[in-house]
Amino acid sequence: MGDNSNQKTESEYRLKFSDILSGIIPLLPRIPSIIFYIKKIFSIKSNNTISLGSIIEQNAVKYNHKTALLFENQKLTHKEFNETINQYANYFLSIGIQKNQPVIVYLENRPELLFMIAAMAKIGAVASLINPNQRSRPLLHSIEVDKGNYYVIGEELVEYFEEVYPNLNLSDEKLFWMKDSGQTECPSNYINLKEVVKNFSKENPETTKTITAGQRYANVFTSGTTGLPKASIQTHKKWLLTYYWFGKINLNFNSNDVIYVPIPFFHTNALIVAWPSAAAAGAAIAIRRKFSASNFWQDIAKYNASSFIYIGEVCRYLFNSPPTDLDKNHHIKKIFGNGLRPDIWKLFKKRFNISKVIEFYGAADGNVSFTNTLNIDSCVGWTTVNYAIVKYDIENNEPYKNKDGFFEKVEVGKTGLLISEINDKLPFDGYVNKENNNEKIFHNAFIPGDQWFNSGDLMRDIGFKHAQFVDRLGDTFRWKGENVSTAEVEEIANTLKSITGSTVYGVQIPNSDGRAGMMAITSNLTPDSFDFGALSSILIKELPSYAVPIFVRFCKKFETTATHKIKKFHLKNDGINTQDPIFVMLPKSNKYVPMTEKILEDITNGNYLF
Repeated sequence: MGDNSNQKTESEYRLKFSDILSGIIPLLPRIPSIIFYIKKIFSIKSNNTISLGSIIEQNAVKYNHKTALLFENQKLTHKEFNETINQYANYFLSIGIQKNQPVIVYLENRPELLFMIAAMAKIGAVASLINPNQRSRPLLHSIEVDKGNYYVIGEELVEYFEEVYPNLNLSDEKLFWMKDSGQTECPSNYINLKEVVKNFSKENPETTKTITAGQRYANVFTSGTTGLPKASIQTHKKWLLTYYWFGKINLNFNSNDVIYVPIPFFHTNALIVAWPSAAAAGAAIAIRRKFSASNFWQDIAKYNASSFIYIGEVCRYLFNSPPTDLDKNHHIKKIFGNGLRPDIWKLFKKRFNISKVIEFYGAADGNVSFTNTLNIDSCVGWTTVNYAIVKYDIENNEPYKNKDGFFEKVEVGKTGLLISEINDKLPFDGYVNKENNNEKIFHNAFIPGDQWFNSGDLMRDIGFKHAQFVDRLGDTFRWKGENVSTAEVEEIANTLKSITGSTVYGVQIPNSDGRAGMMAITSNLTPDSFDFGALSSILIKELPSYAVPIFVRFCKKFETTATHKIKKFHLKNDGINTQDPIFVMLPKSNKYVPMTEKILEDITNGNYLF
């Protein structure tokens, strides 16, 4: 049931007691503090007046002139960081932004993005974090999920916002222009935000004292496992849990540490793992606008970083880069993140002289996370949450049920669907649009009346309450570090009259993390007469680059279910080696060309780096 572990025996997927013991021994001196902070985690109640904003204010006093933020040639101390945030917060209060009001934030990954998130957190408003890679219809959809009257738009993104602005049908809106390079002037219908906040107070707003842990401070967009992107609710409590769990227990940084964050803060890895982990120690974070493999180790040296957060794609790009003198010439001994693939795990550690990998697993919309506290190779670790890995029928895309109608757990060494119990202590915060919550909850899984969160991920039970990530399920896949919504891609492709049907899914290709996009189509035209130029043009225009399918498969017809849904199982299994005509968009190209035997051979041999 969903197990693809044919190449290894079941025993090779089981942890030994010696693995656990060797991980526990180095932690023994810290056991009292670990127990203390675990108790703190369970003591956080939704009505406690503690928040992201209050932590920033505490750090401004405790760590004062220590560095908090590094970006390009900018450096802010904890005091300066807090004061800058306060000016924005006090300005927003002066114009009447209320508690729980959404504020659209459309900025690239720069310090102002953090200022906006923290300012909203201090006044009780909600920063709706729009992916700056989005354009056109996906951008319009994300804004409309939780649109309000306030819009913070980066100078670098104004032209893209202006394209969808007329379709928002707004009235009484306020548009704020956030200066970037200053190469353009503030448009006449925007407020120059950096200018208007200059004369506002740097003192902490009184509102911070009223913010409770259960309040929402941000929306982060996720595809979940199906459909268009959804706005997942980010509460202060979730941020605080990682503040203690990662910052105080697993990573244990100090105020002299610098954590390099090469991934964006509109995603949860940076927002609710890297940021609170650094804040827990008064450590600095060094951020970059966009990830660059060629500049990565230069940045590590420039900022004198002692750790970094990763996603799998970051590690793969670094691993595939040519060796340099900087590979081992750094001060990094431990890293944290998710998605480091087992096939390069040990090789990555050896090449870059990294002794500790705190891999974790979690989802923006979920209530369960795993952490590799014991530094076990190729493992996402353990969790305190009540979870189960259950048998899964991949072909029918649903959990297996026994004769009594209940789920069954897999045996140790086997693969299944990860689910986690939903209860008062571990609620499912869900999405802004509550209708989207139903697809993420299983009812009556083991006993009548129980509720379990559907992670949409296959995991392997390797024993001792530890697990190994295997793959994603459902209608999304991960590519270039981003979640691709298949429904979003299909919706745009189907606007072409020559396409009579389409379905999108991910396929694995060598030397690439995640899955590359494959679009299978049916058409009233033959492959020879089909206008692939029109298809590539509309996809490139309407979609972020990571969502544009690499492959197009020309099908005569689709197999469908009784409810007329296209069956993807066999299409996914075929991958890129099929009898149907396939067209490919090669690296550094924007055109689809026929997949020849030579191209297929080169892709299979890893000669192309997509």
